[in-house]
Order: sequence, then C-alpha cells, then structure tokens
Amino acid sequence: MIRLLVIFLALPMMAAANDWDALKAPGAMAIMRHALAPGTGDPGAFVLDDCSTQRNLDARGRKQAEQTGAALKAMGITFDAILTSQWCRTRETARLLDLGPVTDAPALNSFFQDFSTRDSQTREALDLLKEAEGSLMLVTHQVNISALTGRSTRSGEILVFRLTEAGEVEVTGSILIAP
Repeated sequence: MIRLLVIFLALPMMAAANDWDALKAPGAMAIMRHALAPGTGDPGAFVLDDCSTQRNLDARGRKQAEQTGAALKAMGITFDAILTSQWCRTRETARLLDLGPVTDAPALNSFFQDFSTRDSQTREALDLLKEAEGSLMLVTHQVNISALTGRSTRSGEILVFRLTEAGEVEVTGSILIAP
C-alpha cells in the first residue's frame, strides 16, 4: 500500500520531467504567474508604487519563488533576461527566483481591474517576445498569461512556450514547484 502511495505521489514529478526538457529546447521561453499571494485582485486604494496598498506574497509565496528559482538553477536553466510586471508581488517573485537582474515591463502589468487595455497590452507583450534576443523569463499575472497563451495557471506556475513562425505563442509544457 505504501509503495503504491509513493508511486502515486511521484507521478506529477515524473510527468514534469518532459516539461524541464521543453524549457531546455532551443527558442524556449517561460512565463510565470507570480507566486502565492492570498486574495484576488487588488484593494480599491491600490497605488502602483506603494506595496502596502497591494496584495502581496505571503511566506508560502516567498518560499515558493525561492524554491522555483533553486529548481531552475539545479536543472541548469538560465535566462538572458527576466521581465516583470510593475506590481510588487511580481517584482518580489522575480527577485526571489534569483536568476539575474530583473527589469520592469509595463506590458506585463495586470489589467484585471480594467480589461479595456487587454488587447493593447497583449500586443505589446507579443512585441517584447518577438524583439527578444535569447531566452526570457516573464513574471506576470493570470489575466496576462491567459490572454497571451489561452491557458490558465496556478500561482507560481511556469508555462514553457515558444513563438511559432507565424509569431504566435505555442505552449510546450508547464512547471509548478509547490511551496
């Protein structure tokens, strides 16, 4: 019985092996939803440059970001650039990954409170990808990831993708390190 339980619990890790391989493939890029930050959206008094007005990572989220960065390093995964939304929870996630310098990319800012910018921001994000030299790690929000990839993600989940010749995003895998 215990042996079956161990095999059952190991299945997600075994399935993820192909996803690590996807991230090592030429042209692979990564887009990550910020790590665990309890709640939904942001408070009504949200101010971009004031983290005290925002929904932020909790201790589990900080641990999740650190563990994800450590797992990426252990697998020999590196990125030429790490781009993040300007929200505090995405910036903190990107910094805690500890994979290199982090650069703000307003195209990755959440449009959860105002969907009127969805299409323009998604086009801007695609332009960033098309202009990129080397591999990118993007840290952003669920709504942005869904608009760009057509897929939803859990907190801290990384979608591995590549750009097709037609300039479209093709998801090739996912990675999730639980806190």
